Amino acid sequence: MKLRYTLIVGLLAGGITIGLAQAQTATQDIIVTRQAGFDLQGGSLNAIIAAVKAKSDIKPYASTSEGIESWAKQIPLVFPKGSETGHDTKAKPEIWSDSAGFAKDANDLAVAANKLTTLIKAGDDAGVADQVKVVGAACGACHRTYRVRSPG
Repeated sequence: MKLRYTLIVGLLAGGITIGLAQAQTATQDIIVTRQAGFDLQGGSLNAIIAAVKAKSDIKPYASTSEGIESWAKQIPLVFPKGSETGHDTKAKPEIWSDSAGFAKDANDLAVAANKLTTLIKAGDDAGVADQVKVVGAACGACHRTYRVRSPG
């Protein structure tokens, strides 16, 4: 009987440990995913800005802008409860305490990127130059409220 009890307790403890390890891995994965998404978003916006500054043909960047819009729509989904800490996240607690405001800021970015895409497809160089500033401001608004500033 004691052996059976010890075996059951051991199996339960092992299962709990595996479950916790999987949960921690899932949390780390979502943090890595959102960090990669933000890196891609920044790189995409920088590519469009570089094309504008170089006075290059901007029309090929429509899909790049569409990618920013698509990502913006996913942003609230990559901040589930339980992913507040770990893997060098710079997410502030306000993301979870003000989830409606956070979702609004993400939507504002999506709307701004959608307008940017429309302007790019139209070949409106001046409009694109102005709209990249609006997209950048949408990024900055979210950062001010929901992201820890890096030292330096």
